[in-house]
Amino acid sequence: MERFEHQLRKFIVENFLFGDEAMPFSDEDSLLDRGLIDSTGVLELVAFLQQNFAITIADDEIVPDNLDSILGISDFVEQKLQARA
Repeated sequence: MERFEHQLRKFIVENFLFGDEAMPFSDEDSLLDRGLIDSTGVLELVAFLQQNFAITIADDEIVPDNLDSILGISDFVEQKLQARA
């Protein structure tokens, strides 16, 4: 199954770093700990995921384990898509 890291990174850079790719971060970095997104940003991220990947994210799934790194988010999206299939 296709991974989603590229789309996620592009969304984060465009929406939270205002297109500034000079701030390096890895796919494993904590987006919250690095200050790349805040609680409002998490809600924007959830809306992006739901719209672009046609998944539903329940309130109890909005936790750092699912949404704190690009790799974690990609794994979470894959799980949601597989569960739907």
